[in-house]
Amino acid sequence: QVQLVESGGGSVQAGGSLRLSCVASGSVYRSYTMGWFRQALGKEREGVAVVDSIGRTHYADPVKGRFTISKDDAKNILYLHLNSLKPEDSAMYYCAAYFEGGSWLSGTYKYWGQGTQVTVSS
Repeated sequence: QVQLVESGGGSVQAGGSLRLSCVASGSVYRSYTMGWFRQALGKEREGVAVVDSIGRTHYADPVKGRFTISKDDAKNILYLHLNSLKPEDSAMYYCAAYFEGGSWLSGTYKYWGQGTQVTVSS
């Protein structure tokens, strides 16, 4: 079993930056694909960024060039650096682990955290 706990969300103005963290505990393996997803109010959840089992990163088009995903395997922490934030980035951000199938950004993941809220004001 794997537990995921996100932190780092908050309220920022457009153009600002945040760093989200996801601490993984339990039976976590370095080969797990992990990623960040978000869900805005009234919208479906969408993939933001994923780092796959061999370290390749995958980004959704709206965040390319602005967000960076990284992983500290020694500490079992997944990060998401959010730069040049826009109001449309406002959402609950979730960490996920253990890819089960489909595409990286819209597929199925077994483990999910509770989320951390990001709010960007104009």
